[in-house]
Amino acid sequence: MRHASDWRMLAYLAIVAGITALQWQLDAINPFLYAFGLFMAFTVSVISHNHNHSPIFHGRVPNLLVGYVISLFYGHPAFVWIPVHNRNHHRFVNREGDLSITSRLSSANNLLTLLTYPTMSSIVELRAIGPYLRDLRASSNRWLYWANMSQYVVFYGAMIGLFVLDWRKALLFMLIPQQFSLFVIHIFNYVQHVHCDTDSATNHSRNFISPVFNALLFNNGYHTVHHDKPAAHWSDTPRLHAAVEASIHPSLNVPGWWAWMFRTYVLGRSSALPVAPTGALPGVG
Repeated sequence: MRHASDWRMLAYLAIVAGITALQWQLDAINPFLYAFGLFMAFTVSVISHNHNHSPIFHGRVPNLLVGYVISLFYGHPAFVWIPVHNRNHHRFVNREGDLSITSRLSSANNLLTLLTYPTMSSIVELRAIGPYLRDLRASSNRWLYWANMSQYVVFYGAMIGLFVLDWRKALLFMLIPQQFSLFVIHIFNYVQHVHCDTDSATNHSRNFISPVFNALLFNNGYHTVHHDKPAAHWSDTPRLHAAVEASIHPSLNVPGWWAWMFRTYVLGRSSALPVAPTGALPGVG
């Protein structure tokens, strides 16, 4: 293992597997357990993202095995982060060319654009997968190509098997949590970039700096430094954020997720950066 703190991500994966197995054995849905299961399913998306940028293990075989587990609960072969996120989103950062751009349907930021973004973005992002695999197949890195293809075999093979075993339970305890996970991780990407300054070196992303939020979600709230240093391990991002926090516009360092979501999408308050008449961002030295 490359970082001891990644034991926590492995523990989360074990909890997700345990919750899924427990619910599969129950005769009826327990609402509290199901809600907790949905939250834990979402954390798999965060784990998938982190494992993609900074793999848990040194060896490629154990990392691939973890990728199989992640894929099953994430809802898609986990390697897709590479063409969609690493090679595209991190290159364009919500500018033209970014398949994950927040303004694809509208430059507005309201409840409608928020809720339609995950589906529309997912459809467009699929375009990056085929060319990536074709390039890999034509390259000298055959191992990576077949490792990625094996994720398709394991993921779809497991899902088909579970649906044959009991399609109702597979739907309730696998497919719905997977789709919830994929939907919410797109919501996170949306709110961390919408109405930020795509041309700024420090104001291209919105940060959610709540200690509780970041403790639960592996410091996923520190998004500016993630784009600045994408290979940095998630455990280092609070320190990296502290070093640049003063250069980020204050409105982009948000104390709490839920309060910001309520103000923006229920009260309808603007999330756009306040821009001074000169075009300079006020409050930033």
